[in-house]
Amino acid sequence: MKFDTLKFADEEVAVLKNENRFLQPRVLQSAQEPVSVIDGRKVVNLTSNNYLALANDPKVKKAAIEAIEKYGVGSAAVRTIIGTMTLHTELEEKFAAFKHAEASILFQSGFTSNVAVCQSLMSSEDDLLISDELNHASIIDGARLAKAPRKIYRHKDIRHLTEILESPEARKARRKMVVTDGVFSMDGDVANLDEVVAVAHKYGAFVMVDDAHASGVIGKEGRGTVSHFGLDGKVEIQIGTLSKAFAAVGGYAATTKNLRDYLGSVARPFLFSSSQPPSVAASCLAVLDILLHEPQYLKRLWDNTNFFKEEMKKAGFNTGDSVTPITPVMIGDPVKAKALSNKLFDEGVFALPLGFPTVPKGKERLRTIVTAGHTVKDLEFAVEKFRKAGKELNII
Repeated sequence: MKFDTLKFADEEVAVLKNENRFLQPRVLQSAQEPVSVIDGRKVVNLTSNNYLALANDPKVKKAAIEAIEKYGVGSAAVRTIIGTMTLHTELEEKFAAFKHAEASILFQSGFTSNVAVCQSLMSSEDDLLISDELNHASIIDGARLAKAPRKIYRHKDIRHLTEILESPEARKARRKMVVTDGVFSMDGDVANLDEVVAVAHKYGAFVMVDDAHASGVIGKEGRGTVSHFGLDGKVEIQIGTLSKAFAAVGGYAATTKNLRDYLGSVARPFLFSSSQPPSVAASCLAVLDILLHEPQYLKRLWDNTNFFKEEMKKAGFNTGDSVTPITPVMIGDPVKAKALSNKLFDEGVFALPLGFPTVPKGKERLRTIVTAGHTVKDLEFAVEKFRKAGKELNII
């Protein structure tokens, strides 16, 4: 099918291919498992966000199936019409308790959660949104949709954040919101949230933390960075996703009851998109129960994380500043990063290469994520294949 009016798409794709930015995802042909079938090949999967390895867990699947049998496959409505089901309100109540907040509100994804909060709360040109330079794309897009001007502070640089908060623009702002990822998704480092909260509150700003890669991963029982830093009750807004450790899809904001009610009345993603299928809410409730009562999952995740990081460093790879299960393997060259990924796949290991614009030019890497479901044998196999391919490509 050809349209003269869409010839520009051919040109744009050609540019992407020439710049090594054209993406063609590999296809998962099995459940999302630590060892998966991808493009017809059985491989050790080091690319999934399935931190606790619960995407195919029998308890979680059972909860989803039972919800379908009772409530059907979908709500077929937005929350404010007739799309609020018993399971949605139960999950919101339990997420609020999990995050030690007064209330929580569910959104359709982690991405829309960030967009909804930024757009809804930074609604005037008299407001000011202040964001870490390495925050997730959803925060960037949410800031662009907000009416407020925005300031970007250097990554985890409290001195720079303080300078912005002391500026005339910040002092005269109606509202000031400081936004940071809890765990940064490309580098695997953790925000200095204690310092961010202290300086934000000193200057009358409130804080929003995106805990997409922290919820179910760090903190007491996987409660996130707020718990990790002992800041319960001191962070105004906690964002999370249901697509990573919770192995489903969706997002949430945990906050005060009044702010939750405000977002439920004005946030456009909440008002104009249908709610999660009941199976999703039920499976997330099952994951919450596992986090609270089966600590062996988190223990295995961190045992595997520490083992893999140490072995990769011994092999001679640069794993950056990561202190979480996200372990970047720094390459610094887009061609070599792609070649390393391809060699690994041929050898039975899937680790995705990342380049510009996902990461800055010169910071190309393979981003690896271990899970609670990997065995030591899986990880030893992966490290050996990394070592072999890295030597062949003169990376190590």
